[in-house]
Amino acid sequence: MAFIVPKSPQLTSPGTSRYLARRACYTLHAQFDAVADLSDSQFGPGARPHREELSVSEPIISVSGLRGIIGESLTPELAIRYVCAFDQTLPQGRPVLITRDGRATGRMLAQAVAAGLQGVGRNTIDADIAATPTTGVLVRSLGAAGGVQISASHNPAEYNGLKLFSAEGRVIPAADGQQVLQRYRAGKISWSPHNRIGHEIACDDSISAHCALVLATVDVERIRKRKFRVLLDSNHGAGSVLGRRLLEELGCQATLLGDQPDGHFEHTPEPTAENLAGVLARVRQSQADIGFCQDPDADRLAIIDETGRYIGEEYTPALCVDHVLRSRPGPVVTNCSTSRMTEDLAAKYKVPFYRSAVGEANVVEAMQCHSAVLGGEGNGGIIDPRVVLVRDSFVGMALILDAMAARGEKISRLADELPRYEIVKTKIALAPDKIPAGLAALKKHFADATTDALDGLRLDWPGRWLLVRASNTEPIVRAIAEAPTEAEANRLCDDAAHVLARV
Repeated sequence: MAFIVPKSPQLTSPGTSRYLARRACYTLHAQFDAVADLSDSQFGPGARPHREELSVSEPIISVSGLRGIIGESLTPELAIRYVCAFDQTLPQGRPVLITRDGRATGRMLAQAVAAGLQGVGRNTIDADIAATPTTGVLVRSLGAAGGVQISASHNPAEYNGLKLFSAEGRVIPAADGQQVLQRYRAGKISWSPHNRIGHEIACDDSISAHCALVLATVDVERIRKRKFRVLLDSNHGAGSVLGRRLLEELGCQATLLGDQPDGHFEHTPEPTAENLAGVLARVRQSQADIGFCQDPDADRLAIIDETGRYIGEEYTPALCVDHVLRSRPGPVVTNCSTSRMTEDLAAKYKVPFYRSAVGEANVVEAMQCHSAVLGGEGNGGIIDPRVVLVRDSFVGMALILDAMAARGEKISRLADELPRYEIVKTKIALAPDKIPAGLAALKKHFADATTDALDGLRLDWPGRWLLVRASNTEPIVRAIAEAPTEAEANRLCDDAAHVLARV
C-alpha cells in the first residue's frame, strides 16, 4: 500500500439515540489535530479548537485533552489548571490515576498534575510509566474516578500532553469533555485547606490486569507451540513495559529495541516506513518471524514482515478483523479515513460494518452503539471491547500472532491475502472561509458519488473513495483517496485540487 505525503468487560451500549446525537456534534470530540505537518493519526484531525487556542501561548486543546511544546505552549502551571478543571467534573470520593509514556518531561508533568489534584483534595494513584491502553484498564480495575495519561503520542521529544479518561476506562466523551473545557476557560480553582489535601497512592503492579485481559482473547498454548521469533521496537516509549511480559507469556523469542522507557527516541516517533528504515533491516538480520513497532504511548502498531517489508499500520486493524471474524462474527467499526480493507472483510464474513468520524472517541461511540466485536483506525489502532475501549497495540500483537499460529502461515502471506488498495494523502491550500463553498463544489463535481458529511466530505464509488477535511492548524484541507491503484488515487486528489482552486 503506497502512502504519498506520509505523515475487561464489555461496556453497556449508550443506545442509538445517543450515538446519533454524538454524530451530529462530532466536532466536539474528535481527538487532537496533529501539530503542523505531523500525522493526525493519534488524536484525529476532527477536533475544532477555538482559534485563540492555536495561539503561541497555548497548546492545542480539544475536549479530550491537550498537547504542546514543553516550556512554551505547555507548562506545569497550565497542566495544573487543566487537571483541576477535570477534577470538577468527576465524582467525589475516588482517586484519579496518573500515568505517563516515558518522555523525559513526563515525570515533571506527573508531579505537577498530582500536586494540582491533591491541592484540591483529590487522592491520586501513581502508576508511573504505562501505555495508554494500560491506563484505561487500570482506571477500571482500580476503581478510579478517572485518569490522566501524560503523552504526546507520536510527536517529537519537545512535545508532551494530557489525555483524559473517564471511569469507564475510555477517553472522555464529548459532553464530559466540553465541561472540562468550559471550567478550564473559567479558570476557577477551589484549593483545599491543609487538613483536606489529597495524598498519593502507589500502584505496585501496573501491567498484570492488562496482560491477563489480552491473553484471554487468544489461544495462548497454540501460540506458544510456534515459538515465534519477534522483534519489538518500542523506541524508548511505554510499550516495552507490558510488551516484554506479553511476548514472554506467549512463548516468543523476543528481541527488543528501545526497551528503556526514557523518551530518548532512536528514530522519529511515528511508526511510518520512512522512520522505521533501520528497524526493517534489523528484522531481516535477526531472522524474526515478524516485527512489531509501537508509537511512544503504545496505542498504535505497525507491522514488518519476515522479509523486512513494511506492511504498515493500515493493515493492523484489517489483519485483526480477518482473524477475529473467522471464529467470532459480529459488527465492525472503523473511522472514515481508514482503508476499506476492513469494510470488504465485513462483507466477506457477512457482518454489519459501520463508519465513524475520525477520532478514537467517535469509534468507541459507534462500537458501543452497535455492539461491535472490534473497532479500529488506519493509524494502527485496534480496539477490542473485551480488553478495553482504547486503541491497543498489545491486542494487535496477540491477535496477529494467534492468526499466524492458527493458520500456520507467515505474516507476509496473511497480509498478501487481504484486499489490495493504494492510499494517497495530500494537502490542498484553501482559506477557512472558503471551505463550505469548496465542499459544495466537490459534491457537485463528483455528482456520481455517494456522499457523506459525517466528517468533512467523503465521496464513495465502488472500490474507491475520497475524503476531504479541514485542517485546524493551517489554511488547507487534507485530501485522502483510496483506490485499487496509486494512479487512480492520485487522480482523485488531483481532481479535488482543481475543483477547489476554482472556488
